[in-house]
Amino acid sequence: MNFTRWSARFPGTQRRAAARTEHAAAQAKRGEGAVPAARGGRADPGAERSTPADGHPADSTVSGTGTGTGSGTGTATGPGTGTGPDTGTAPAQRTGVLTAVPSLDELSVREVLGRLPALVALVHGPEHRVAYVNDAYTAGFGARTPGAPAHEALPELGELGLLPLLDQVQRSGKPRTAKNRTAPGGGSSYTVTCTPVEFPSTGGTAPEAEAQHAGVLIHLADVTDHAEAVERLRASERRQREAAVTLQRSLLPQELEQPDDLRIAATYQPGGTEAAVGGDWYDVITLGAGRTALVIGDVMGRGVRAAAVMGQLRTAVRAYARLDLPPHEVLQLLDGLAAEIDASQIATCVYAVHDPNEGLLAYASAGHLPILVRDEHGTVRRAADPTGPPLGTGGWLHTSGTIALGPGSTAVLYTDGLVERRGEDIDEGVAALERALAGAQGTPSVICDRLMRALGVDADHDDDVAVMVLQQPARSGADAELFHNAALELLGGIEAAPRARAFAQGVLASWRFPVELCDLGVLAASELVANSLQHGTPPMRLRLRRTDRRLIIEVTDGDDHLPRRRRAEPADETGRGISIVATIASSWGSRRTPGGGKAVWCEFALPDK
Repeated sequence: MNFTRWSARFPGTQRRAAARTEHAAAQAKRGEGAVPAARGGRADPGAERSTPADGHPADSTVSGTGTGTGSGTGTATGPGTGTGPDTGTAPAQRTGVLTAVPSLDELSVREVLGRLPALVALVHGPEHRVAYVNDAYTAGFGARTPGAPAHEALPELGELGLLPLLDQVQRSGKPRTAKNRTAPGGGSSYTVTCTPVEFPSTGGTAPEAEAQHAGVLIHLADVTDHAEAVERLRASERRQREAAVTLQRSLLPQELEQPDDLRIAATYQPGGTEAAVGGDWYDVITLGAGRTALVIGDVMGRGVRAAAVMGQLRTAVRAYARLDLPPHEVLQLLDGLAAEIDASQIATCVYAVHDPNEGLLAYASAGHLPILVRDEHGTVRRAADPTGPPLGTGGWLHTSGTIALGPGSTAVLYTDGLVERRGEDIDEGVAALERALAGAQGTPSVICDRLMRALGVDADHDDDVAVMVLQQPARSGADAELFHNAALELLGGIEAAPRARAFAQGVLASWRFPVELCDLGVLAASELVANSLQHGTPPMRLRLRRTDRRLIIEVTDGDDHLPRRRRAEPADETGRGISIVATIASSWGSRRTPGGGKAVWCEFALPDK
């Protein structure tokens, strides 16, 4: 097989051949006919160029010396000098081979250090006497006296706190680096590297000679621009975090509503030092008739987006709470809304309603941690199921549960940042919270602080934490005299109306209300009872309740049709009862009761004493 003919078809073969032709033509043009020194004379037979199989002479370098004569002859000696009419350059230069570089031993250390832009100083001996400073050091700190101790001649090293570092390097014989050392008074910042060096020994005993001739090379790199950039970045991060925390706090209630029958406190602790705050929130909503809604939730994720979703959910909870729906129905509405706000964001939430008449806390949970309740005897219980999936997942029917919250009880609602730790099961954190709650005494705000400390939440905690504590006080003495309840079962037909008016008149008079307030209360009770007798179904009941701030009148019946206020025409004989109640009372409302039926109520604010 003719290999040469086939190899010409290999990829790249033709390009390499063309390149060799062009290179040979360029050499001939530069030499202008001069004969290479390797052919002029052969001082070393081994320097003869070999001819490869492809017929093209290979490039060669000169080893030794060769002398040629003639018009085109050059002398190749070392780098290459020529004699005669034409002086040729050395083959090494003509063929592109790098010329020899100076040896490192030929370079002057003083010259090298003197040209460095960094500040360099050399000290020796146990007192670190100055042996050398370069020009950059002199320009930065001024001239220094050779032979003087460092603490006298180099005071800037003491200001930077480097003198102990020099001792450490000299003792250990290992280099050390100190980063971002700033001179006092807000001067330049330096990254300092101290390297041990040995001076030539001039005799003496071994320990003394070793101590006298051990030195340290000090290299100070000016990193002022870098340090200022880092400080600007940190300042920017602090501003961003402050803005994010301000946004987060502005979306939380600025002041918690304080119901008549509960004492409530809450706290929020942003996690870590980064700008990305979370979506934890809480709220207290008075529903009327002495009932209070409590909500706490956590939007998963961090950053402004999570905070924005949290703000929308909190606003929606307040709107749905005004409908006075059962807890599970409120979560059902929130579930659909959360998916519409952002399908990629899910949130956990607990919505609870406290009814002082029943002494119960009705609640529903969407993937949130259980409510903890400590009774008056110190026993802590967890609110059991039902717990559904987080908001935004859809396809789930939430259900409500109840837990007793009697006088002297304390309940805690919280987010996972309080009890969740890396490497630990979350149930261990909830158990730790139970133990802390069992021993925590005091007002709700004091209990909040104690729980945070007991669970190890501080300024460096890596997750946001929201905690809400509510107490049902156990009243006694003069305080208990301000809270009363009275109820009447409305039996029979229309004859129940005069009995209800007489009952209301007697109860309000016994509570020592002003005459005007008694008259308004009797009128409101009469209208609500008349409305229930006309449109409702048995069983019916009238309930009167007073607190230290308001009078509450409520009528319940078995019909779940909610009344509404409407404008009655002059010829209408009915339809004015709710309008009268809405006019004379501070507020009024209606809701469906859990067992079926409805409750219609109104409130009167008590005069300040």
